[in-house]
Amino acid sequence: MRLSRIIMALTVGLAVAAVPTAAGAAQPQPQPSTSPTQPAPYPPQPPVLTLDDPTIFLGQTFTLRGSGFTPNTTATIDVTVSDLPAAAPAAGTARQSDGSTVALAPVAYVLLSAPLHFTVQVDQNGNFTTTYRPDRIGRYTFTARDAVTGQTAVTTGTVLPPRQPRPPHHHGGLPVTGSSLSTPMKLGGGLVGAGAVLLLLSLAWRRRGRFGLGSR
Repeated sequence: MRLSRIIMALTVGLAVAAVPTAAGAAQPQPQPSTSPTQPAPYPPQPPVLTLDDPTIFLGQTFTLRGSGFTPNTTATIDVTVSDLPAAAPAAGTARQSDGSTVALAPVAYVLLSAPLHFTVQVDQNGNFTTTYRPDRIGRYTFTARDAVTGQTAVTTGTVLPPRQPRPPHHHGGLPVTGSSLSTPMKLGGGLVGAGAVLLLLSLAWRRRGRFGLGSR
């Protein structure tokens, strides 16, 4: 009798001890996250510097355009100049972007002391536009530096000697200048004068013959 009571007590104790474990197992277990990993933010794109026309003639102006700079800040531009390469079109000519060549006129020019370092203002969109007037022929390298990030953008341009002006086009033969007209005008005036003298002499001779003053 006692043994059965002991066995029953052990059974009840084990049942009571197992209730919390079963209750914990019945609780919903957290599921592992299946959301994708957020990608790392993209690094900022480097700034860009361009020229409206990369080839100009001495006396013309470069137009520089920058984009991708820190908004509402400044950018510094450094300029370096090198000689044109030896492999160029024939002497006295220059090659244009369309492949054609134009004659060049050798002229003397005065150095204008174009700056080799200057600062431009960047607008709220990170862009700027500025102009640069070269003072001599050569290959120009422009390097723009962002004042905040320190990133740079580079572009190059070429300055050729001035173009030789084309002669005026005349229709219907060669042009006639004032110097070429002076000789015919002088010759014509002389002939008119000689004709007037001969006419007066002829009239005088006729009058003389009419009044019997001629030689007998």
